[in-house]
Amino acid sequence: MAHQTRRPDELQQASFLVILVIVSLLMAGIVYPFAQPLLWAALAAIMFQPLYRTMLRRLRGRRNPAAGLSLLVIFFVVMVPAAWIGSLVIEQALVLVDTLQKQPPDLAALFDRVYTSLPGIAREAVDRAGWADIAMVQTRIQDLVTQSAGMIATQAVSIGSGALSFFLSFSVALYVMFFLLRDGERIGRTVLCAVPVERHIADRLAERFLGIVRATIKGTGIVALVQGALGWIALMIAGVPSALLFGVLMTIFALVPVIGAGAVWLPAGLWLLATGASWQGIFVLVTGFFIISSADNVLRPILVGRDTGIPDWIILITTLGGISLVGFSGIVLGPLVAGLFLASWSILREQREADEEAQRDDAIHVNASGHAPDLPETA
Repeated sequence: MAHQTRRPDELQQASFLVILVIVSLLMAGIVYPFAQPLLWAALAAIMFQPLYRTMLRRLRGRRNPAAGLSLLVIFFVVMVPAAWIGSLVIEQALVLVDTLQKQPPDLAALFDRVYTSLPGIAREAVDRAGWADIAMVQTRIQDLVTQSAGMIATQAVSIGSGALSFFLSFSVALYVMFFLLRDGERIGRTVLCAVPVERHIADRLAERFLGIVRATIKGTGIVALVQGALGWIALMIAGVPSALLFGVLMTIFALVPVIGAGAVWLPAGLWLLATGASWQGIFVLVTGFFIISSADNVLRPILVGRDTGIPDWIILITTLGGISLVGFSGIVLGPLVAGLFLASWSILREQREADEEAQRDDAIHVNASGHAPDLPETA
């Protein structure tokens, strides 16, 4: 009779799980168009949670005013300057492309200058590699510049036509950020209680996740911003046009391991040397090697410690994979997924090691006592 009663209960439980999965998939499909704004809102709420707690203490526990004031600080201190810098970068990019179209660089004269300064062995290697046909290379580069100008113009039109969508996503992100700042801890506890795993495992996974977020944003984002700012200052001192544009490019490349900000300052320094700007090129290269590159080694241990638990080669692969999958948000999403993947397997390994150690302790106890442990009585 008990067996017959258990069967309907199991069927009801299975039916409920099916309904739960279907409803969850439908919910994911509905919110998917706003997945990126929700991601950035959640990450910002995690990073600025200390600011909210400070506001909460000063406002004597009033959560709504504390969350609203925190959001205002984030908006005017972070978002408004970012939007202003973005507008300057777009303006400099358009000016640079227009200048290259009207006054294309004389690559032939530049190549002749560099080619004649090379030793004989190097000139023979260049000839064998086929790089001596600079006219063909210059034609291709000028075609690339023309195509780039058309692409930038097309992107500008698409950005203008998608302004409503951008402002909608931006408004959704701000709105969600308010509630995540106010109720983030309570939502986190609710999710941990609902996760179908043991509570101590869920707590450890949540702790690892918060650590990965801090390491990704503080240890990577802030370091990249510092490297980009240093590169911008160096290029501005060297008199490079559109220095802010190249500084932003350094920030973006600095987010990708192995590649780093050197993908921008190194070619810029070599270009200055090749065009005869000797002291400017040397200044950019020396600053890049000894200051910009050292910023990562100096700041990262201060911000997040020396070991974030994710190897650089995994961060590189997941960052590039995230960019190809979801666009710019993949710079953050890729390392987060990699960190959670490694944390989950690390927790599983620790659990198995703990179980094996408990079994060894039981075996030692059995050998010491001379009898097996008591087993529960069966009906």
